[in-house]
Amino acid sequence: MTSVLDIIRQQKIISAIRVQSEEHIAEVVASLYSGGVKVIEITMNTPNALNHIEKIKENHPDAIIGVGTVLDAETTRSAIMAGASFLLSPLLNKEALQMANRYNVPFIPGVLTPTEIITAYEYGAKAVKIFPISSLGPKYLKDILAPLPHVEIVPMGGITADNAKQYLEAGSLALGMGSTLVNDQLIKEGNFLEIESRARQLVGIVDQFNRETSDTL
Repeated sequence: MTSVLDIIRQQKIISAIRVQSEEHIAEVVASLYSGGVKVIEITMNTPNALNHIEKIKENHPDAIIGVGTVLDAETTRSAIMAGASFLLSPLLNKEALQMANRYNVPFIPGVLTPTEIITAYEYGAKAVKIFPISSLGPKYLKDILAPLPHVEIVPMGGITADNAKQYLEAGSLALGMGSTLVNDQLIKEGNFLEIESRARQLVGIVDQFNRETSDTL
């Protein structure tokens, strides 16, 4: 049976939706989905974040919907009860990880240093998020994986179409995409076609990377 992490590993793009208004979430998700992005994170600082999970799953049954900015065990359980398929956090919280593992839901905590990465694994994480990655770049990811090749990392923060391939080549499990794909300005303009176009461009980069990787095996 294919696990959620397997799907994330295959899709390689996690689009985070962090918006000031919940009014257009359905249109945003539809645009991402039409562009080929099927792993979507609704952040907890989006208004009524948990209320949208079930409806999104109804409209897009094969999409994988997770919850981000999960800071504690209480929020972890609430997100899981609301139907979240995976969880992400900007920080490392032992109790939150343990709660997610109790329900067998992948929790990807935010870390930065090798010590934090190993601590997360000792707490039960199956993958970690390096955030923010923008000031460190793909070389940092590659340097981390040299002594820790068993670690699976989702970099996030400042990843764009221009550098996405570099992060994939550095060994990313998947790429966490924020305002590069979805931001309040595009939503305010009602420019959902641009969101779809950006999603399609990034999916194309992933597809090309997968083909090149397959050709070298």
